[in-house]
Amino acid sequence: MTDDVSALLLALATENAELREQLASAQDMLMETAIDAGHLHARIGALEAERDAWKVEAERLAGPASRIA
Repeated sequence: MTDDVSALLLALATENAELREQLASAQDMLMETAIDAGHLHARIGALEAERDAWKVEAERLAGPASRIA
């Protein structure tokens, strides 16, 4: 191989390695984001359930008069 071809192959291999590192980093960030989104989804569900329970309790304490209006 000529020096030009060797230099081109080395440059391509280096760029390929750098791109693979960037891809791995992006995949890690994406996985972390997906995990965080799952936690947030679960937390929202828990908060909605708590809200609904408080609403039922408030309606119960208000008595039947509040349901007429």
